[in-house]
Amino acid sequence: MKEFRFRLIIIVAAIVLSIYLLYPTYLDFQNSSDIKETLELKRLQLVKENPDLTKTQINNLLRTTEDSILAANPDIVKNKEKRVKLGLDLQGGMRVVLEVNTGKLLEKLAKNPDETFRAILTEAQKESDKTDESVVDIVARKFSERGIRLSRYFGTIRDEDSQILSSLSDNAEDAVSRAVEIIRNRVDQYGVSEPSLQRQGSRRIIVELPGIAREEEAKKLLQGTALLEFRIVREADFTFPIMQKIDDVLAGKVLDTTKVVSEDKRTETTPTDTSIAAADTTTPEGELSEEEFRKQHPFFSIALLDPQGRSADAYVKVEDKNKLELILNRPDVQKVIPNNVEFKFQARSQSDAEGNQFFVMYLVNKEPELTGGVITDATANIDPNTSAPIVSMTMNSEGATEWARITGANVNKRIAIMLDGGIFSAPVVKGKIPGGRSQIEGMADLNEAKLLEIVLKAGALPAPVDIIEERSVGPSLGEDSINSGFISVLLGYIVVGLFMILYYKQAGSIASVALIFTVLFTLGILAGFSATLTLPGIAGIILTIGMSVDSNVLIYERIREELATGKTIKASIDNGFKLANSAIIDSNLTTFITGIILYQFGTGPVQGFALTLMIGIAASLFSALVIARLVLNIMISKNIPVNVG
Repeated sequence: MKEFRFRLIIIVAAIVLSIYLLYPTYLDFQNSSDIKETLELKRLQLVKENPDLTKTQINNLLRTTEDSILAANPDIVKNKEKRVKLGLDLQGGMRVVLEVNTGKLLEKLAKNPDETFRAILTEAQKESDKTDESVVDIVARKFSERGIRLSRYFGTIRDEDSQILSSLSDNAEDAVSRAVEIIRNRVDQYGVSEPSLQRQGSRRIIVELPGIAREEEAKKLLQGTALLEFRIVREADFTFPIMQKIDDVLAGKVLDTTKVVSEDKRTETTPTDTSIAAADTTTPEGELSEEEFRKQHPFFSIALLDPQGRSADAYVKVEDKNKLELILNRPDVQKVIPNNVEFKFQARSQSDAEGNQFFVMYLVNKEPELTGGVITDATANIDPNTSAPIVSMTMNSEGATEWARITGANVNKRIAIMLDGGIFSAPVVKGKIPGGRSQIEGMADLNEAKLLEIVLKAGALPAPVDIIEERSVGPSLGEDSINSGFISVLLGYIVVGLFMILYYKQAGSIASVALIFTVLFTLGILAGFSATLTLPGIAGIILTIGMSVDSNVLIYERIREELATGKTIKASIDNGFKLANSAIIDSNLTTFITGIILYQFGTGPVQGFALTLMIGIAASLFSALVIARLVLNIMISKNIPVNVG
């Protein structure tokens, strides 16, 4: 046995290491079953005790319970991190196809875009959706057809069209590459196990998020451009006259636009109680019915104001928000709004005491005083004074200096903190703020605050991304796939094993046992390298089971040939392995190279199949050439008869 000691140590070490790497998977399976049972009991209890709860409310409560269990048992989380990762098709999740909006990028890069530019851009985007041609190339072609030089909107007047086109193409390419990296950073910080991000074509990104539970939250994470801006909120005496002009335009009236609208007592809404009441009909002209008031004041019947005129914040019911946005975008309304300001809404709606949902609308400067590019860190936590979720931000030295200047120059004024066009809060500046620290309020809960923290940390997307395809896989469907895959592997092993035993007798039994170790090593390597097992990956394991006995077949046939010449069983086995080696290595090497090519150039399912195929080939060679041969040699040394059929 001494001559076999080294090989025995290697084999035992490989088996022990594989079991060690797979043990967290076993524990995670046990823990998942226990948690699933606990949540099911909790669900039945909630349904019984609270029959009025909706399905969404029950799911939220169960999610909170699961989070509490995981927080109280860190070992469960560790085992989950070390287990064999399951792909989207096995554990459920969501698959999203994103498209970088190149049109928005060009609009952002353009200088003084006018109606002609926007019309061409719209045409280019529609045409690009139907073809594979990039928006940049289509825009350049349409400009050329109209005799418009690109330098009219991009670059300098001295730049040639070819030079500008090359620069725009580089910007579009860079935008997609940066979007991939930023989305990857966000997903990694979000904590999704083994996400898959792949670029498709010129501007599309495929994102697979296995095991994701909060789909809406994930979509916000992927789509949020993270454009953080700090803008000055205009004072009431500047905003009211503009609102009055808009109201006059809509009503078709020509009135004294210097008149302050806050004289009208139309609503009981105040900034302190933020409750919405129906507009009354008291006006300087006398009593008006609600219908007459709407006709005479179409703007103020939607945008409700503080009757004391302490601020120009308008309270807009949720159902009226889209209507008001359309009104503000009308050309005749745009003419009475100065070019340097615009109306912006709160990022999320609020509720008053009666349960009415509304948005607050502000008038802010178009140009931001500061942007989120200066943010170096962000932390989500709970404000100890208000118990509300906040995100604290830290700026770099340049940002800190600029922030101190901005706050010092705008004491007692409000600065709106905007993210992706929505205002989270508009605090009053009490004094100069040195040190570059600030915070964002207005999140619904700590989960939303943490989501915002991730987005700010990962950076801003260079251009908006649109979801053009979305597909969800339920956990139950994934569980069915796992069961079907397991049954397929088991049946494949039984069929192959029975064939080897019936055809090669004792030697076939050895090959069948070695086949178990092939599967063990394959799964152990998957776990050790945190690789992902997918449904095509299971197919790769099944193919490995079929292919792995090819080596044994070649070896045993060679042994039979040697025995037929009258050689001893020991000499026949030694020569059989020696003569079969070249054929075994050649066939498996070519298959392995094919697997490398599939993994390198394939996507998603193809990669999963190629990965398990390559690992399976390496494991099967070890089982056939090391384990099976060692067992045969030990049997010969112990004078145990060996039958190869």
